[in-house]
Amino acid sequence: MNRFFVNPNQIEDQMIRIVRKEDLHHIKTVLRLRAGDRIEVSDGIQWEYEGIIGQLEPEGLKVQIVSRQAFAREPKVHITLFQGIPKLGKMDFIIQKAVELGVSEVVPVFMARTVVADKGNFGKKLVRYEMIAEEAAAQCGRGIVPYIRQAIPFSKIPDALDPVSTVLFLYENEKNITIKEILRSLPSIPKQIALIVGPEGGFDEKEAELLKEMGISCVTLGKTILRTETAGLAALAMCMYELEL
Repeated sequence: MNRFFVNPNQIEDQMIRIVRKEDLHHIKTVLRLRAGDRIEVSDGIQWEYEGIIGQLEPEGLKVQIVSRQAFAREPKVHITLFQGIPKLGKMDFIIQKAVELGVSEVVPVFMARTVVADKGNFGKKLVRYEMIAEEAAAQCGRGIVPYIRQAIPFSKIPDALDPVSTVLFLYENEKNITIKEILRSLPSIPKQIALIVGPEGGFDEKEAELLKEMGISCVTLGKTILRTETAGLAALAMCMYELEL
């Protein structure tokens, strides 16, 4: 069933109003849905609904609420992916698949070995990233649209980390310590995890040393060295398997 996201103020006791032009175009022209068809709607905060499409009116599309429930597919653990910015369109792929795997936030990071230059206009890509995140969230039935933050330099990572997060950085030079070992050694199931992934070429030695000095655990993802667009996704899957399944 097709899913859409609305603001909570668009939801009334028995009715939801869809007003965003992009959603109306998608419903009417792309999906060719008609009055009487059923869709899913999420308020992006707590509740998801099943509803029946009504008539399109000047102020928007009315959807009659059939049922309501708390989010059924949102992970209990909040995972933030600090992703070293890759070249070409790899960030699009990373965001899409990370959303499908259950990420809560993605933070693009300019690192020493980042190939893409920071010319101050990276923020223009944020609109596309947000659209990719929303489409992926709708496709896989997420209750929320994960937050895509503005890009930051590596030096700002300490300020961006939540003090209660379990922080892991995926380091190709680490040979022994695994994500499983770290998570199973914790006294309780973590509510927040931050994963730090390098760009093509991995972490610069100074970056790796700084993270170690901060007390952040470096972990291996196995015997092979993964590409930057694979490493974070593999780590996400490992965390979800260990904590959610």
